[in-house]
Amino acid sequence: MIAGRERVNAGDLASLCRRAEQCSPEEILDLALAQGWGKTVMTTSFGAEDQVLTHLLAPLPVDIITLDTGRLFNETLDTFDRTARKYRKPIGVLFPAAEDVEAYVNGRGPNAFYESVELRKECCTIRKLKPLARGLSGYAVWITGLRADQSENRSAVKSFEWDERFALVKVNPLIRWTFPEVMEFIHAHDVPYNPLHDRGFLSIGCAPCTREVRQGEDFRAGRWWWEASKKECGLHRS
Repeated sequence: MIAGRERVNAGDLASLCRRAEQCSPEEILDLALAQGWGKTVMTTSFGAEDQVLTHLLAPLPVDIITLDTGRLFNETLDTFDRTARKYRKPIGVLFPAAEDVEAYVNGRGPNAFYESVELRKECCTIRKLKPLARGLSGYAVWITGLRADQSENRSAVKSFEWDERFALVKVNPLIRWTFPEVMEFIHAHDVPYNPLHDRGFLSIGCAPCTREVRQGEDFRAGRWWWEASKKECGLHRS
């Protein structure tokens, strides 16, 4: 186990990354669990990648948690419901602290995130980062649906990484998959998925901050589309 949440040896993670190059997502998950690092959790936003992982992890001793920001699409909540019914696996829900949301809305306004990058990131911190920090507490391994081709920011992401901020191992089993491969798996295995994907919404977050991706745009162009900066909320720094 990761004693005291101390950093895992970088050489060990590099070795696992090399082994993972020839592995399927299922094999990467098995490899991660075989290390005996400790409690493992997956975070889901009910996007296509996370739905693939939920399908694979449903029978395994891995917890699943999600962030309900209070501004999600109805389609996302419906996908949550259909997923829970299909897999019969508990999905823990984390909400932002009510006092934080009240202070932000009362002081800034309900849609202040459109006004500046700083105000948008403040909203993301309240609704996502702070609840995530609570949710990851006590876990040694964090499984995510990151893929290298989602954005330039994520092109260097590896299958096994050390997350310094949360002091745990981060495992990205779908890192080499493309979005068409993700959707092919979903259709082949009858995995529930967000119908917004069929309407051009590739990366789906909060409703006010997400639009469909237009032809020629990159995968995450629909997130915070009014900004010219890097399209990240801070959950994943890579």
